[in-house]
Amino acid sequence: MSTPRSPSKPYDGFDHQPIAGTWRTGRSTRHNTDIDPYTGKTLVTIPLATAQDVDDAYRAAADAQPAWAATAPAERAQVLHNALRIFDERREEITGWLIHEAGSTRLKANIEWDSARAITREAASFSYRVAGRILASDIAGKENRVYRRPLGVIGIISPWNFPMHLTQRSLAPALALGNAVVIKPASDTPVTGGLLAAKIFEEAGLPAGVLGVVVGAGSEIGDHFVAHPQPRLISFTGSTAVGQGIGRIASSGAHLKRVALELGGNSPFVVLADADVEQAVRAAVFGRFLHQGQICMSINRIIVDAKLHDTFVERFVDHVRKLKVGDPDHIATAIGPIIDADQLRGLIEKIALAKQQGATQVLGGEPDGQLLPPHVFTHVSPESSLFRDESFGPIVPIVRAKDEADALRLANATDYGLSSAVFCGDLERGVRFAQGIEAGMTHVNDTSVEDEPHTPFGGEKNSGIGRFGGDWIIDEFTSAHWVSVQHTPRSYPF
Repeated sequence: MSTPRSPSKPYDGFDHQPIAGTWRTGRSTRHNTDIDPYTGKTLVTIPLATAQDVDDAYRAAADAQPAWAATAPAERAQVLHNALRIFDERREEITGWLIHEAGSTRLKANIEWDSARAITREAASFSYRVAGRILASDIAGKENRVYRRPLGVIGIISPWNFPMHLTQRSLAPALALGNAVVIKPASDTPVTGGLLAAKIFEEAGLPAGVLGVVVGAGSEIGDHFVAHPQPRLISFTGSTAVGQGIGRIASSGAHLKRVALELGGNSPFVVLADADVEQAVRAAVFGRFLHQGQICMSINRIIVDAKLHDTFVERFVDHVRKLKVGDPDHIATAIGPIIDADQLRGLIEKIALAKQQGATQVLGGEPDGQLLPPHVFTHVSPESSLFRDESFGPIVPIVRAKDEADALRLANATDYGLSSAVFCGDLERGVRFAQGIEAGMTHVNDTSVEDEPHTPFGGEKNSGIGRFGGDWIIDEFTSAHWVSVQHTPRSYPF
């Protein structure tokens, strides 16, 4: 294991990529221009990786992985503890990149720093928590042993919305368990989605080659990254359509591999008749507009019992109207920029379609550069696009439910099932309601935007396959090997 070094200056060299144990430029003649979505300024220009660079990164990871897996648990854990120290020492640098590259408000950047650090702290214990089992046998003299071992090489494809958090939740567990990793970060966030983590773990003492990053165009290296024979598992966070394509590639061809897919969401936030309206409003505002609503588990539909609907709408709109939209680096800003022009264009089209389909806009405004003020709609049909589809922006419908049964029906009227929330006065009523929601996660009297590193994070239906966090990610990133031992001679029928 290499020796950790002490930080002396801010990280640089992000026009290079850690491929095959060294930082070098990608072989492509094309470039990624990494832009601050608020100012429009170029942060760094990165020569893109090619399929050959992907091959080199995977080959180096495969070569380095056996020695890394054979490293003592304490040494692997120490690398993660070193990374924690670096997180602390470089907090301002890390949050600064999240603000300027991902368009994070300062609040969101600090939340993401906290969560990525917490994931790393939790993963530091994994090298000791992975365990096998001894199972009984009906065969005389036989002992059944089940060993768990690292998969080998894991490929991570990370998104742009919570780039460091959503990379780290796969990266840190994978490394702690003895796997090697190659990351393909999103084109909008190559630094916070991969290159910055590579710098941190290099400084933490991770051996060269165990972690590689390839910044390349999806059209050029995306399918090859998934279909490559080396990775045993592809961890992907992103849209359902892209995730389904990854699943098809991973399950076909000569190299069958596992997938861990966290895909789209259409999270319902249900307010029952006995809920505390003020508290529900505060939770709903935070859960919808944190990071401009660009979160997979963000509240996408607010469903309110008819008895509280009008009061809720009035107070919700009053609260949202006071949110500051502007420079994400200002501490008071609640809503910063949309990540890029294509995403903004799509949101403007969703707003126009909502109006065409009969929804009533009760709050809105015009874009200012990449800034889009909050848009709130009522009288939204359950058949409309605004109700059915994920918005991924500062747009939210509020839907009137006749009663509790109707609220549950509306909550489940979607092809997605990631996160969800219900507000009520009677907590056990809330738990019963939660158990009826078709989702991987439901939160009673809290927002849908919840993620703790020791809990099972994942979805149902078209929201994904597998679970991240705690013992669940240990199972995902290791394989079970049954070894039976026949201690006494056994008789056979022929």
